[in-house]
Amino acid sequence: MLSKILSFGLNGITGYPVEIEIDINTGLPGYDVVGLADTAIKESKSRVKAAIKNSAYNYPIHKVIINLAPADTKKEGSMYDLPIALGILVCEKVIENKSLDGFVVLGELSLNGEIRKLNGIMPMLISAKQMGYNKFIIPKENAMEASFIDQVEVYPVETLRQVVDFLRGENKLEKNNSKTFESALKEREIAHDFAYVKGQASAKRAMEIAAAGGHNILLIGPPGAGKTMLAKCFSSILPDLTFEESLEVTKIHSVAGVLDARTGIVVERPFRSPHHTATLISLTGGGAKAKPGEISLAHNGVLFLDEMPEYARNTIETLRQPMEDGYITVARNALTVQYPANFIMVASMNPCPCGYYGSSTNACKCSPAAIHKYLSKISGPLMDRIDLHIEVDSIKYEELTQYDLEEPSKEIKKRVDKARDKQLARFKNSKIYSNAKMGEKEFKQYCSLDKECTDLLELAFKRLNLSARAYNRILKVARTIADLDNSEKIEKQHLLEAIQYRSLDQKYTV
Repeated sequence: MLSKILSFGLNGITGYPVEIEIDINTGLPGYDVVGLADTAIKESKSRVKAAIKNSAYNYPIHKVIINLAPADTKKEGSMYDLPIALGILVCEKVIENKSLDGFVVLGELSLNGEIRKLNGIMPMLISAKQMGYNKFIIPKENAMEASFIDQVEVYPVETLRQVVDFLRGENKLEKNNSKTFESALKEREIAHDFAYVKGQASAKRAMEIAAAGGHNILLIGPPGAGKTMLAKCFSSILPDLTFEESLEVTKIHSVAGVLDARTGIVVERPFRSPHHTATLISLTGGGAKAKPGEISLAHNGVLFLDEMPEYARNTIETLRQPMEDGYITVARNALTVQYPANFIMVASMNPCPCGYYGSSTNACKCSPAAIHKYLSKISGPLMDRIDLHIEVDSIKYEELTQYDLEEPSKEIKKRVDKARDKQLARFKNSKIYSNAKMGEKEFKQYCSLDKECTDLLELAFKRLNLSARAYNRILKVARTIADLDNSEKIEKQHLLEAIQYRSLDQKYTV
């Protein structure tokens, strides 16, 4: 007898339908899986057999052939256990095939028939909904994640027996309750607040500009100056995620298996801080299943590289393409996956091995050769892609011992939100959400200068020996400063401030 069950697979963060065909015929007992199945699927034999028997059903003593269509697409994962088990029970006439009409079935089985949590449920369900499917049987542990997808019927289940009884009409399953994004948003808990960062007024100003325009920023200074604390506070002044941004982030985190099952959705902008020993694969993504890496996990959030020169040079050089394009392509022998990677990079570094080159309080003990070797770990092209370069010097004792709090993050965030609202209105007919992502068309339209500003920028361009990319980024930063100043055009003071954030190009690039 032949049965057909509909399930779904994943290619990156996009789902595609998989039809599971099961044929049981007379012959020597056997279990064959065809259709480019990976090891996890082939091992389903033991899980499915034990789950069926331990759920008090008979497992067929015949030849079982399972085909995963389309047969020319690689299938991975354990999400096909439940549909395979149901297909076998259809062939054994325990349930009727028509009872599964219109259902998409996903779930991993344990040996006792329990149904376990899966990674990547949200992107599969979103893709299925876009293709016209709206009835799903999924593991109960994925219920919260699926509850944010509207206009679908989701039936969370815990055991194989529960599913069979439901399909036979012997019990009813409660549909998953839909939730709104607003209900998931809770009062923002700020772990790191600028109110507790003493001094560093210029660095705080630069970080406000970076948050307002989505610009990359580099903090350069001696040890203990507060670079890491400033970076950790940066997320507290970023605009809140929109629902569309949250879905994008949630899909990536779901595929990677790092999504919190209790919330089911990401409601705060990611802050990823990989250690400097991180490998190329862990940063960019890849491996046998081409999983997303730290670059993609930071999508719509912050990628913080602490002590950037300590990273392997070939590792951080891979950031150049996603910083420009907003996505990264992971290519393997039989699989090519594109992941979004639209992040703000916050980086910190010491200016030399001892950390005190250029410090106003301590003398540098490094030789010129040692300084050159240290700084050469970061290439000019990578520095060129960082919009703001900020020197952070050691804080004075008088500032450190003041008991009064500084300006809190929530007040800075109000100004950032106001500037972002201006940008959203400006780019409302495009897919651009911040000044940093302006294309050539928007750049020419919104970054025009008068004669005085043009002459000033020309002088800076020649004296600082800037590149064409640096020229564009200075104007984008100036546009953000003008937005914070509620100015419709870029004024001289806006341009001067933007230029000063690029004056370290020559000092720290070799």
